[in-house]
Amino acid sequence: MKKHLVRIVGGDYRRTPISVIDAPGLRPTPDRVRETLYNWLHHLWGGQFSDKQVLDLFAGTGALGFEAASRGVRHVQMVENNPAAVAALRALRAKLAAQNVRIHAGDAAMVVKRLDATRYDLVLLDPPFGQGWLPRLWNQLPQFLTPEGLVYVEAESLAEVPDEYSVIRQSRAGQVHFGLLQFAALQEKDNNRSFSPTETPFPSETP
Repeated sequence: MKKHLVRIVGGDYRRTPISVIDAPGLRPTPDRVRETLYNWLHHLWGGQFSDKQVLDLFAGTGALGFEAASRGVRHVQMVENNPAAVAALRALRAKLAAQNVRIHAGDAAMVVKRLDATRYDLVLLDPPFGQGWLPRLWNQLPQFLTPEGLVYVEAESLAEVPDEYSVIRQSRAGQVHFGLLQFAALQEKDNNRSFSPTETPFPSETP
């Protein structure tokens, strides 16, 4: 059987193949969707990625997070609870020598209870469908976001995004809806104010 692969679509690691393991709920973001997302981010961030911190709560194959690393973000924190997927993520990180990537083996619900000191410019949410993840996370996300932080969501629908979030970009690929959100209460009146987040490592991470 031919191995299922996706590829990094931009940046320093462009065209790098990523193997897709056979695991329940694992649904890698298609290349064109990732390209659209990072085009949005390039526009919104003025092409400036090097000062950004990214949290990928459902890393899976790592396609979304490694796209960020490929574009030179300061730090990508990946979270994944499937042991085989974690091993594949670590192997790919080693292959790419991606020093701006950290990988945490654990459950997203537990992780969000431990990250109270960390602030991210982008939180990536691509959870398994049909498991009710998003309603469990909406209220907890703001504590991880910088004042102008963004949340990327892939879901069956964006119709149930809470009113506290503004959908600033959205599109659809087949039955999958995806969009960039911003938590309105965190947005600063002065959009030019700089913000320098600090990195808080996951205490249980291993290389």
